[in-house]
Amino acid sequence: MERWDRIGRTAAYGAAAALVPYLVIKVSWVIGSMLGLLPVGRGFSLCGWLVLNTVTIGMAAAGITLALALVRPWGMRIPGRLVGFVAWVGSGFLVSILPFVVVSALFDSGTGTSGGSGSPGGSGSAAGDAAMPGWEAVLLQCSFVGTGIGLAIALPAYLWRRRPHALLRPERPRASSGSLWPVVTGAVTGLVWLYWAAGGPLGIAHRDERPADWHVLVGVDACWALAASAAVPALLRCRSARLPYPLLLAVAWLGSGSMFAWSGWRLPATVYVALAHPSDVRYPENVAVAVTLHVTAVLTGAGIMRTLVRGGRERAGVPGSAQRPAERVSRRA
Repeated sequence: MERWDRIGRTAAYGAAAALVPYLVIKVSWVIGSMLGLLPVGRGFSLCGWLVLNTVTIGMAAAGITLALALVRPWGMRIPGRLVGFVAWVGSGFLVSILPFVVVSALFDSGTGTSGGSGSPGGSGSAAGDAAMPGWEAVLLQCSFVGTGIGLAIALPAYLWRRRPHALLRPERPRASSGSLWPVVTGAVTGLVWLYWAAGGPLGIAHRDERPADWHVLVGVDACWALAASAAVPALLRCRSARLPYPLLLAVAWLGSGSMFAWSGWRLPATVYVALAHPSDVRYPENVAVAVTLHVTAVLTGAGIMRTLVRGGRERAGVPGSAQRPAERVSRRA
């Protein structure tokens, strides 16, 4: 376990370092736009562009702080709920998007925009800028990949140090009353996204506004939603004994975080486009359908996370459950 802890600490520092280029690029965009040296993103006014990138600067700063909190002693003094929430949202943003980055790179479509789909390759928003240099796009993608991988390794190590009982499989099934509604809504949302990714026309208002990376991104969202919905019943009923319990937790954690973070990010952008009607940005989806799905995804992600938190509290109340992993670590040490 000492070796695993060292790996986790190294990964935390690596995650923080990987996000620095993203932060620097975003700051340069804000300063450059204010001075008139850089163009404003497609579909945005100057004010909207500055607000958007200022928000992403804050998100990047929060991500760097989170990564350092997972390894520095002061991170253990921060309230666990705050660290958990920021880690959940950050994981949903970064780790869940890694398949999109890989597939987009294979199709050479990860350096441009996604027709207003919310691709992370450009501005990390609902709009990008075709004039963005290729090297900036590469740095942005490397920041996503590096931070995502680093958090994926650092988070379990931090959780083992602070809440070891959370990684233990419960000895008996838990009651599922009131906990299965996120499974249903998550499955429905995932199936709709999967239908769109496969080229389904229902609910699509602008069929020509669907580039290849839009299909990939929607398909990735669908897979995470369906995976999280499938993992929750297995966690509640202690089934799938052939699958490691931490793996099921990770799938539910990342899938719910992906739905909450990305739909929470796209929802205001979708509303903005619907109300402002920018001439150069159009979403493929019907606005009403897209808003409904995003709201459902946000509520579903929060519902799954609530189920995971309740399960962790129940395991913490089992006598000896929080001590067993720590005792094993001390004996090996």
